[in-house]
Amino acid sequence: MLSSFRNLSKSTVGTIILGIFLLLIVASFALADLSNFTSGGGSADSLASAGDEKITDKDLSDALQQRLSQVRQVNPEADYSDLAGEFDAILQLLLEDRALNAFADDNGFVLSKRLVDAEIARIPAARGLDGKFSEEAYQAFLAQQRMTDGQVRKLLAGDLLRRFLITPATAEVRVPTGFATPYASMLLEEREGQIALVPTDMFQASLKPTAEQVAAYYRNNGARYTVPEQRVLRIAPIGAPQVAAIVPTDAEIEKALKDRAAEFSSREIRVISQVVLGDKAAADKVAAAARTGSFVDAVSPEGYSAADVSVGPQDKDQFADLASDKVADAVFASGVAGGSVVGPIRSDLGWHVVKVDSVRTEGGVSPGEARAKVAAELTEEKRKEALIDLVTRIEDMVLDGASFAEAVKQFDLEVVQTPLITASGRARSNPDYSFPARLRTALEAGFAMEADDEPVIETLADKESFAMVVPEDVVEAAPAPLAEIRDQVAKDWTIDEAMKRARTIALKIQKRVAGGASPADAVAAVEKEEGISLPPTDTITLRRIQLTQMGEQVPPPVQMLFNLAEGKSQLAADPEGRGIFIVKAAKVTPGNALTSPGLVTQTAESFRQPLASEIGQQLLAAMKKDVGTTRNEKAIAATRSRIIGDDN
Repeated sequence: MLSSFRNLSKSTVGTIILGIFLLLIVASFALADLSNFTSGGGSADSLASAGDEKITDKDLSDALQQRLSQVRQVNPEADYSDLAGEFDAILQLLLEDRALNAFADDNGFVLSKRLVDAEIARIPAARGLDGKFSEEAYQAFLAQQRMTDGQVRKLLAGDLLRRFLITPATAEVRVPTGFATPYASMLLEEREGQIALVPTDMFQASLKPTAEQVAAYYRNNGARYTVPEQRVLRIAPIGAPQVAAIVPTDAEIEKALKDRAAEFSSREIRVISQVVLGDKAAADKVAAAARTGSFVDAVSPEGYSAADVSVGPQDKDQFADLASDKVADAVFASGVAGGSVVGPIRSDLGWHVVKVDSVRTEGGVSPGEARAKVAAELTEEKRKEALIDLVTRIEDMVLDGASFAEAVKQFDLEVVQTPLITASGRARSNPDYSFPARLRTALEAGFAMEADDEPVIETLADKESFAMVVPEDVVEAAPAPLAEIRDQVAKDWTIDEAMKRARTIALKIQKRVAGGASPADAVAAVEKEEGISLPPTDTITLRRIQLTQMGEQVPPPVQMLFNLAEGKSQLAADPEGRGIFIVKAAKVTPGNALTSPGLVTQTAESFRQPLASEIGQQLLAAMKKDVGTTRNEKAIAATRSRIIGDDN
């Protein structure tokens, strides 16, 4: 398994198998709305089991549904047939998950509810505006994902078990130098190759397909021209227009103004200095001195400084809390201006002497402004409530069996009907058609529904409006009519036919090379024999490590060069149909990583993740063996046929 370490995670299935620590289903929490796929018609029997843990038809349906939702983030037109290559891997992942749960149960490894609660609190969508867990936000998250609290807890528990039971065994993987050295040496291997090309363009100009040839090519390559499923959707937006007539009554506005009077009234602020003394005679003395001089000088003989007596800006309520209602009433009396000295006044604290340093007024709006603000806010609030009530009544009506048309008529809704469109919102019959961006959520829901499903109501992207949607017409995926794509089919036939002729010439060259001729001599001989002119032969020299630097952009002839034994030759087709290459591995020079210790270290490091994944897989395999697993192949095949739609 480690021999293919450079490509271990390139394929979709490989990625799933290596994703032990990023459970496919848990990862879907970060993605958009799930499809409305249901398991109608599926078998009630378990498809597989690990110990006492079962995998039902619904379990697998839900997993595939969530995977399709992920795929549609990249390809909106994807359907379940696109998951054919991942079906077995997803089932295997579920079986591993059940085995892990069974193993934990058998060995007394129990996850507490508080631990799972903590994981739920870490879900970003379950947090409120203050960044803390919010029950309302969590319930909205469940509704958006169309999952129950129990389902979320089960998924999170499975992820926790992986972290606790699998991750420790794979966290500190070390790859010995002796293990990595041969692979590092392989990366330093150098190859010299000779490459000849038979291009297709030299044949294309003379190729003119007949109508019969185009038709035959179209019949034989129908899948190549398949148009994704198309649907006509009927969408009824539900939003501001439906509640535009809702306004608050005069009585409601007056009540709100009364309740919020403090919010709209002005506030008198007085900057205050105060001293509280226990003896009235001393308080009288301070008050008299303050009225003829500074307040600080007046309190100084009593041992108080400016900092001790400064109270600062206060409104009446604030000062009443600090002193008392009686003192506040006196200080905030209408006749007390800035610079006035009030007191002494007796309270439970003692004798108060207060100086009002200054007076100012803050806030306050005119009655008209207050009324306008209250009316606007009440209108918005009442319309939101009315919209929610309207949506609830429409949903109840649909649940009671009403059709889309009946609900539209009952509530006087406008209807948007699309032409035949694909899941991406494009109309093949009208390239200029643009699906309304604000209804994108309804588009996704409309393509997730079965053709005969009842209407559904979706929250739109603005989170303030809704849309009821139902499929009106469904055109299954099928090849586009030949009349519409005749030119494209003719072009494809020409390219394929040119490739066939190029391959015939290339085989003649390769036969001569295999017989001992150099590629250049073989090309020259075939040119003379066929009366054609071919591009000159190229010679290249590369190390295998250069291929890793190219990533997935390795040209086919270069890849072929590193697949051949020394002295051997083979053909390689250009993936874009530009020609056929004849490749010969003229010389292979083995690498020696002992001269590059840094590369050995780098290679050893690159093995860590694949090796950790391998250890994790082996540990899971051992757990499966310990708890015992079974598969109901007949039921699995039935589920695959129902969902994926193939007979494999």
